Amino acid sequence: MIRSKRPLDREKHSSFTLKAFALSPSGERLENPTTIEIVVLDQNDNRPAFNQKQFVGTISEFSVPGTSVMSVSATDADDPMTENAALSYFIIGQESIPANAVTKTMFGINNQTGAIYTRDVGLDREVVKGFKLKLQVADMGGMGLSSEGVAVIHVTDINNHAPQFSPDSYSMSAVENNFNYEIGRVNVTDRDDRGTGNWEAKYSISNDPNGNFAISTDPATNQGVLSVFKPLDYETKKDHILILTVENVNPLSSKAPILPASTATVVVTVVNKNEAPYFKNNPIEIEIPETVDPGKLLASEIALDPDDFELRFEIIKDPERWLEINKHTGDITAKRSFNMRSPHVINNIYRAVVKVTDVDGLSATATVAILLKETNDFPPLLFPLSGSICRDFRSTSSGLFLTAVDEDHPPHAAPFFFKILDDSSVNWTLIQVNDTHAVLQPVGELEAGEHAVTVMVSDSGSPTMMAYAQVNVTVCLCDSFGDCKSEAGAILGSSVGISFIALIIIMACVALLLLLLLLAVALTACGRRHHIKKGTGLLVGESEDDIRDNVLNYDEQGGGEEDENAFNIDLLWKPHDAPSTPRTFYPGSAVPRGKQPLRKDAPHNLPSPTYPRRPPADPTDIEDYINDGLEAADNDPNVPPYDTALIYDYEGEGSVAGSLSSIASGSSDGDQDYDYLNDWGPRFQKLANMYDPR
Repeated sequence: MIRSKRPLDREKHSSFTLKAFALSPSGERLENPTTIEIVVLDQNDNRPAFNQKQFVGTISEFSVPGTSVMSVSATDADDPMTENAALSYFIIGQESIPANAVTKTMFGINNQTGAIYTRDVGLDREVVKGFKLKLQVADMGGMGLSSEGVAVIHVTDINNHAPQFSPDSYSMSAVENNFNYEIGRVNVTDRDDRGTGNWEAKYSISNDPNGNFAISTDPATNQGVLSVFKPLDYETKKDHILILTVENVNPLSSKAPILPASTATVVVTVVNKNEAPYFKNNPIEIEIPETVDPGKLLASEIALDPDDFELRFEIIKDPERWLEINKHTGDITAKRSFNMRSPHVINNIYRAVVKVTDVDGLSATATVAILLKETNDFPPLLFPLSGSICRDFRSTSSGLFLTAVDEDHPPHAAPFFFKILDDSSVNWTLIQVNDTHAVLQPVGELEAGEHAVTVMVSDSGSPTMMAYAQVNVTVCLCDSFGDCKSEAGAILGSSVGISFIALIIIMACVALLLLLLLLAVALTACGRRHHIKKGTGLLVGESEDDIRDNVLNYDEQGGGEEDENAFNIDLLWKPHDAPSTPRTFYPGSAVPRGKQPLRKDAPHNLPSPTYPRRPPADPTDIEDYINDGLEAADNDPNVPPYDTALIYDYEGEGSVAGSLSSIASGSSDGDQDYDYLNDWGPRFQKLANMYDPR
C-alpha cells in the first residue's frame, strides 16, 4: 500500500516515478526492483490571467464592420488537456474617448481566440478619438474561474478632409528689384489630424509665367509663405495677379467627399524704386581702323535708365586719352588717331572704361573694347643701306643681302618686293630670296670703288606702300676667304704667313709714330718753360696772341671788391702752413680803397710792411711768393684782417683790358654786349662763341 505523505501540487510535479522491491525478514532481496508511475490528477485550482495588463490597438476611422482590430491572450496553469484550462473571452464593458461620444457597441471579440473586431459603423476620428474596453477571461468554458483585463483602441485619421483657404483673396505689395524675401502669408483649414501628412498643406502658384514668385509651407502653422523669387520691374508690370491652389501632402482618401480643390487669389502690387542705369552692352564692342579721323562717332545710345532720369557720362579709364564722351548723351567719339603700337593695345584691342550716373547718384560702369583694324600707313624701310661685295661676281660673297622693316602688322607688311630702278639695272640685279630678303648682285665684273644703287621696296598692304633708298655698295678685291682687302693685302693675302708678317709691320709702324709724338710733346713743353720772360711773371708769355697779354702786373694791393651782386672770379690759394681760413684774391679789382673795412687789432696809419714786388720767374718759387704776401698782409695794420677778402693786385687807371669784374656783372646776360670778345684774338674765340647771342 503506497500512501502520500504530504499534499501534492500538479503544477509543480505532474507525476512521480518510484522503484520498489521485496525483502525477506532477513533482509535478503527476493526479486528485481519494480517501476511504479504515479500520475497526479489536475484540479481547477488556478485562475486564468491575461498576458498584458493593458492591450493597445488601432483602427482607421470609417472602418466597415468585421474589420479586425487586435487580439488578446491569457494563460491558465491548470492542465491544458482538461476543462480546467479551457478559456473563453468576453467584452464586459465599453467606454468612448471622449466619454459618451459613442454609446453603441462598436466592438466584438471571438470567445475562443480573443480576436477583437468592429461590429458597427460610425468610427469618425473627428467625433471619437478611441475606446477603452473591459475584458474577461474564464476557464471551464467560461463557467469556471475568471479574471479581467483592459484593451485600449485608438481611432486613426484618414485623409478625408481637403484643406480649404480661409479667406480666399489677398492683397500684398513688393518692392521692385528686391528678391528672396517674404511679402505675405495665406491661411488654410484642415480637419484632419494636426501634424500628419493628412493635415500638412502643399501650395502651388498659377498665372506666374516668369516664375517671379514662390510659396512654401510653414510646418508649425500650415500657412503658405509667399515670397519674391526673381526681381520685379515696376516699369514693365505694376500689378501681378496670382492664383494659389492647395492640397495635402498625403493623397485624399477615397472615403472623402468629392469636392473641387480650394483656390485663392493674391494681387501683388509692385512698389516703384529708383533703379540704377545700365548699359545696353557690356563690354561695348567697337571695330574701327587704326587711322580713324579725330571727331568720328564711335558709339551712341550706349546706356538707359529704367526711371527715365537724366544721365551723366564720363570716361574713368582711357590710358592713351584717345576717346571723348558727351557727358549728356553718352556719344563716344575719337579724340585723336589710334596707334597700333601702343603698349595698351593688346591683341589689337584697346580697352577703356566708361561710367554713367543718374540724378540720385546710382551708377554703372562698362568696358569699351575697341578692335583696331590694321591699316597700311607705314612704308617699308630698306636695310642695310651700305655694304661691300667682292669684285669677282662669281665669288660666293659677290652679293649684298637686303631686307626691310615695316612698322605695320600683317597683312600690311611682308612679303616685301624689291626692284632696281632702270638707270641701275644695267650693272646690277636683284634676286628675291624669300618673303623678306633679296640679294643685290652685279651683272658683271665692276671696277673697285663706291657704287650707288637706287632700290625700291614695297609691302603687301592695301594700298601698297613703297619707299626708295640709295644703297652704297663698295666693290673691293677679296682674299681667299672672301674678305674685302686692299690691293696689296689681297695679293699678299694668298697665304697665312704673309698676312701675319704684314700685321707685325703695321703694329711696329704705329708704335714708332706714338713714340715720336710723345717726344715732340716733351720737347715743346721744355721749350716754352725756358722762353718765359724773366721778371714778367707766370701770366705773361712771349706770344702776342696769348690771352694773358691784357692782364697787367701792378705793385699796388687794394681793398676787397664789395660788389655783392656780382659773381666774382676767385683765385683760391692755401699754402700748407697757412692759417685754416683761406685767403681769397680778386684779380684786377677797381674798388676804391676808402671802402675797405679797417682792422681793429692794430693802430691806424702805421707804416705797412714791404710786399713782394715781382713774382719769381721760376714756377717752383711761387709757393714762397704767396706765403710772403700772406705774411705781409697779416702784419699790415692798414689793410683788412686776414679773414677778409684781400686784393691780389690793383690794375690801376686806364687799363686797356678793362675790369674783369664786368664779365660777371650783377645784371642779366641779356643786358650785356659780348661782341668785344671777338676782338681779343683766337684764344678768346671759344669764350666769344659761348656768349654769341646768335
